[in-house]
Amino acid sequence: MRAVIQRVTEAQVKIDGAVHGGIGTGFLVLLGVGEGDTDTDLKYIADKIINLRIFSDENGKMNLSLADVNGAMLVISQFTLYGDCSHGRRPYFGAAMDPDGAKRMYEEFIAYARGKGVHVETGEFGADMKVTLTNDGPVTIILDSGK
Repeated sequence: MRAVIQRVTEAQVKIDGAVHGGIGTGFLVLLGVGEGDTDTDLKYIADKIINLRIFSDENGKMNLSLADVNGAMLVISQFTLYGDCSHGRRPYFGAAMDPDGAKRMYEEFIAYARGKGVHVETGEFGADMKVTLTNDGPVTIILDSGK
């Protein structure tokens, strides 16, 4: 499982021109599910994101987690995180999980994070979405459960 986490002051997702989800302070999480990912991968990535200490404390040091700043997550499905561009110019997405399995894992990720007390907003799996954000820092972290 792969995730790109961006620390944001605000983020939102629109589908067909209407706001579908939005947050203030927190993380925009682009989540990709790979072939062979399991619940272990899901819990690893979710727990890592929830507990990342990348918000600034009173001394300006990255030392606070999502819970410490009462932050939220906007989670967007992103199969293109598994794009392989090593051959030719068109990405190959064969390492991404099939859509049915990936949707199940995406929904389980959201439920798991919510179960940990995190306010989670979402996009819509498989939809054409327009995502806007104000990256705070900028701070962007890439996680891969396979590494």
